Amino acid sequence: MSGCFDMLHSGHVAFFKEASQYGELHVGIGSDNTISELKGRDTINCEAERLYMIQSIKFVKEAFVNSGSGIMDFEHEVRTLQPDYFVVNEDGFSPAKEELCNELGIKLKVLERIPEIGLPKRSTTDIRTSDNCLLPYRIDLAGTWIDQPYVSKHHAGWAITLSLEPIIEYNERCGMSTSTRNAAKRIWPHYLPIDRPEKLAEMLFKYENSPGAELVSGAQDAIGICMPGLVRHYYNGEYWPNKFESIHNEEILTWLEEHIYMVLLWPRKSDLDLLKQTDINPENTKALADASNGAWEAIKNRDLGRFAQTFSDSFDAQKAMFPAMVNSDINAAIDKYKDEALAWKLAGAGGGGYLILVAEKPIKGAMKIKIRRKNLSV
Repeated sequence: MSGCFDMLHSGHVAFFKEASQYGELHVGIGSDNTISELKGRDTINCEAERLYMIQSIKFVKEAFVNSGSGIMDFEHEVRTLQPDYFVVNEDGFSPAKEELCNELGIKLKVLERIPEIGLPKRSTTDIRTSDNCLLPYRIDLAGTWIDQPYVSKHHAGWAITLSLEPIIEYNERCGMSTSTRNAAKRIWPHYLPIDRPEKLAEMLFKYENSPGAELVSGAQDAIGICMPGLVRHYYNGEYWPNKFESIHNEEILTWLEEHIYMVLLWPRKSDLDLLKQTDINPENTKALADASNGAWEAIKNRDLGRFAQTFSDSFDAQKAMFPAMVNSDINAAIDKYKDEALAWKLAGAGGGGYLILVAEKPIKGAMKIKIRRKNLSV
């Protein structure tokens, strides 16, 4: 097994114990540089300390620091070891890991996070958020890119965002608005204050985008983080939306949680230029706006088939305007889910990141989401 955890806790030990049932357990850990690259922060325990602790656990035959980088930092070690099994937890699964295992004839095992009997459930995210950062993440469901004036000037329309509880720590450069969330940490290190969510979103948007900035982060990132539930916001050639509508109906939000899943692909390359080649025109922008309208109505009616269609239409409109969002590797990853999912799109600007799936029932290896219902009260 391999992991980019940056501290050791009982959840890891329980995971090692379960993984060791498949044979002698070899554990690869992410280097300090890899964790900094993926998580955007320094480790709690340095790689030498983590290596020492893991090597001391009786369930572990051998531990080492992976020689590579990124989410596939273990590839050289796996090719050298040629293990019978490769073990990951639910949020550690990715199509790239599955593809490597298939190539090498290795059985991929995806384990649930099950604590040792009598002990509390533990994850690094749980520990970090217990007395640290409870700031939400967000996903963009439909219409996004229209929050940029150079898009909405061609046709006004709505962007739809969904605020998520931080049940896992999403990777940097993966379409989860981590840069805006990091900006929010500098204002509110632990949690959002008690205030009007729209006001907090506007504060965050203005804080992140200093006067004279060449590239302005879209308002949908700040809105998705600060405004709970499902929110749509209307743009007409300006950076800030003209109006908002929200859905907080518990039945609708639960319905969304039952039909939206996420899969980690890989972080977007730092040199990817999505604006190098674009086709932004009234026709494509109208298609984006129409898809967003359709998705909103489908969600309100809990019409899964219609929601899936408009979800796909929104992604198709995004790809038409910004072709660099997708490439052959992304299309190959999407192909793996076409028999199980009803629709799919990339989180954020594309080029990698998380693949969002709409499905009738749970998909093996895909993560469930947890929608944030309201701002934290303290």
